[in-house]
Amino acid sequence: MRILRVAQDIFPETVGGAPYHIHALSRDQAARGHDVTVLTVSNSVDEQETVQRNGYTLIRQPPKVEVLGNQLFTKTIGILRDREDYDVVHAHSHLFFSTNVAAAYCRWKGIPLALTCHGLNSQRGPFWFSRAHLRTLGKWTYDSADVTFCYTDVEQTKLRELGVDADIAVVNNGIDTERFSPSGTKHDRIDAAVGPAIVFVGRLVDGKRPQDALAAFDTILERCPDARLFFCGDGPMRDRLEETVAEKGLNDAVTFLGRVPYSEMPAVFRAADLFVLPSRTEGFPRTVLEALSCETPVVSSDLEQTAKIVDQTGATVEVGDIQGLATAVSDLVEDVQLLSDLGRHGRQIVTTRYDWEDTVRETTNALGQVAEISEPATSERTEPSSPQIPVTRDEIDAK
Repeated sequence: MRILRVAQDIFPETVGGAPYHIHALSRDQAARGHDVTVLTVSNSVDEQETVQRNGYTLIRQPPKVEVLGNQLFTKTIGILRDREDYDVVHAHSHLFFSTNVAAAYCRWKGIPLALTCHGLNSQRGPFWFSRAHLRTLGKWTYDSADVTFCYTDVEQTKLRELGVDADIAVVNNGIDTERFSPSGTKHDRIDAAVGPAIVFVGRLVDGKRPQDALAAFDTILERCPDARLFFCGDGPMRDRLEETVAEKGLNDAVTFLGRVPYSEMPAVFRAADLFVLPSRTEGFPRTVLEALSCETPVVSSDLEQTAKIVDQTGATVEVGDIQGLATAVSDLVEDVQLLSDLGRHGRQIVTTRYDWEDTVRETTNALGQVAEISEPATSERTEPSSPQIPVTRDEIDAK
């Protein structure tokens, strides 16, 4: 199968769950014998560049202008037109201009199109803008696709409520559970912590709310004075966060690790006692699965996409509830046995339901069906639902 993948960001140029998903999916589909080309934007090139990477072809274009985190480039249609020998176009995230353009061209030319939803709202731009975009151009883009991939049935439901009536397939966003495991080396700077190690992993941007993790840490220290907070990631908020740490005299308790290579992330999660993610919005973050696969419990915002898992492997709090976040973290790090039980349960969930090989296989099979469809799909749709998690939090608490 010849696949043309359209994505604004790709790993390793951009770190994050979606960029890595796109890279790993392209790499593994190429390893299975498919011809994969990825069209993306890059700040590191001055003119269009085509390279081979991990078995797939990567076409990088320089951005012409950036609007609210959306980098615009002008040659998308030209490249689509020059490469009409592919079987299917697979675009990523309705939020990006390149995806909207690809959807328009595929609809015009009758080219099979698949679209992956990496979350309904942006962490880069204002919330009002991403909501307005979703209800207009975003909805049109989803309706233009032959199939949309969602990570969870929650996102599927939200798209249906929005009025999207195109086919939707729920495919879990899996991870490599052998690499992300509790066995192996631990990150030396975290493992050396004198007390409970609380780790924030993600871009230091407002949508991830790292400032909430830092604000809650004051209260956490009142109950757990030997606790340590580690920020793993980089971004525009780092300077402000470091200034706050210095003003509060927390330099000995808070550490900024900066951008950690993805190859070292299993060591980060193994060394952590708890992973915190107080985001305003998320799709279905790989970091949650990666932490749980390493038997590290999670405290996160109460987001519909992840609450079902996190409520059984840690705790959820309302977005912006600093006191609630501090209480949830403190309660867990003070109970070593509960942390251990939740960690083991988290790994059980991930290895049972979120294996990366399943993600690649199901996505590739669906792309093949879209490319080969010659008749309209029947009007009767069976919406897939996620399987039930076999063990409940109540059973863990009762141990």
